[in-house]
Amino acid sequence: MTQRDLHSEFLRADLFLAMGQPIEAARLLEPLVEAEPANEAALELLARAYFGSAQLARAEEALTRLVGMAPANGWARRALARTLERQSRADEAVAHHRVADALGAA
Repeated sequence: MTQRDLHSEFLRADLFLAMGQPIEAARLLEPLVEAEPANEAALELLARAYFGSAQLARAEEALTRLVGMAPANGWARRALARTLERQSRADEAVAHHRVADALGAA
């Protein structure tokens, strides 16, 4: 894929997610993230798509990667905490909530 194609696919995926179609968004984003594994924006959008479609194990994996890439990303910390909570793992979520709070994440 060229840069233009990747950007177009990202925009299409963002539109699908905004329209309430997270599964379609994830389908578009998976090859994009594979092609550009260091692209934090694409990984974040993929995590949102997984979370929105209740693919919680995949959301957790994407968010864990994102937190590893950007430890000060408060949104990613909060989203990871919520993902863990939805999997009945509230005890694991506490540390991520604390970091998100310290970073001022909503």
